[in-house]
Amino acid sequence: MDAEKTHILERVREYHQAREQPEFVPGVTPVQPSGAALDANDRVALVEAALDLRIAAGPSTQRFERDFARYFGLRKAHMTNSGSSANLLALTSLTSHTLGDRRLRPGDEVITVAAGFPTTVNPIIQNGLVPVFVDVELGTYNTTAERVLAAVGPRTKAIMIAHALGNPFPVADVAAIAAEHGLYLVEDNCDAVGSYHQGRLTGTFGDLTTTSFYPAHHITTGEGGCVLTRNLALARIVEQLRDWGRDCWCEPGKDNTCFKRFDYQLGTLPHGYDHKYIFTHLGYNLKATDIQAALGVSQLSRLDSFGKARRANWQRMYEGLAGVPGLLLPRATEHSDPSWFGFVLTVLPDASFTRRGLEDFLGSRKIGTRRLFGGNLTRHPAYQGRDYRVVGELTNSDVITEHTLWVGVHPSMTDEMVDHVAGSIREFAISAR
Repeated sequence: MDAEKTHILERVREYHQAREQPEFVPGVTPVQPSGAALDANDRVALVEAALDLRIAAGPSTQRFERDFARYFGLRKAHMTNSGSSANLLALTSLTSHTLGDRRLRPGDEVITVAAGFPTTVNPIIQNGLVPVFVDVELGTYNTTAERVLAAVGPRTKAIMIAHALGNPFPVADVAAIAAEHGLYLVEDNCDAVGSYHQGRLTGTFGDLTTTSFYPAHHITTGEGGCVLTRNLALARIVEQLRDWGRDCWCEPGKDNTCFKRFDYQLGTLPHGYDHKYIFTHLGYNLKATDIQAALGVSQLSRLDSFGKARRANWQRMYEGLAGVPGLLLPRATEHSDPSWFGFVLTVLPDASFTRRGLEDFLGSRKIGTRRLFGGNLTRHPAYQGRDYRVVGELTNSDVITEHTLWVGVHPSMTDEMVDHVAGSIREFAISAR
């Protein structure tokens, strides 16, 4: 059987390598703003997991969680079915009754930014907490420590902010504010795996950090995400919430890891009630599968090379667009080395063209663009009538809503693709003068 499996996997590798890569034709071949970089090892990893019928979480999941935690130098990683689920678990874990007086309760405030993706904000509202929105800077598209500090009030209990498109927010300063005021810090690191701030990986500053493995992100498992922490008490809560809220910590298919499965007494249950079916939290089922994790293990081995490609593509794009009239080019946050998720452009007020015009032109050349996610989230229907607080003006968040877009720098882009994108933007901007 092992010989047959080896033969199948060899054929899978041959199949992958035999697939012809289409020639890039500018204006004909689509240049997507994001996309996974998948090689023969990834295809083999997926097929091997399928051959073994590892359809639930299992050995690949355990290996991925261990290796991913080691990459960050953190104690625990818990894989989830999406980055959005990771955000939900991270924030919800801070409401656990096991945290005593430090738990977040309905009505408590969580500082976040207005310009971003909704799943950074939604868990706050879903837990009956109050988002406190602050503005961001144009150029870095991140908030500042000064804005965060100004937002701290008597009901503030936590900070939850995403690193914008791979560019770190000033997380060291924000972490210092959190420590000074006794606040939890959740780093939404979904767009920034492999980025550095003050020489440290993003995701290592907060009490909890989250990542996403959607195909657009730095590594992919198809769908998927992860919650990481160095705090073992928080890790235990995250695991319970992810796994239906149950108290048991046995891996799938395992029994009696604690050697006292029928010797517990919790709640008002009878002594000896099966620990596998004792629930201490109102949880979910947000686990990933072993097939996803097998792909994650394969992808993780190339994370550093992916980051190198993203940085190189971003720099090439920047050089290709230097001096283009009417555009504000992005910049890294001070003391940061981003593993860029995308290349952000804001059309300036004195530009002779509009964001929509640029979008349409790029679209005509098969160049994909994206908005900076939701722009000012407070302007969306989902947040109308919700309880939130705004500190300061959201002027830049409104500018982003009206005038900002981004293009890709992902590892699958070749130099020719990057030059085509940059050249098309330059051509449009100059011709519009």
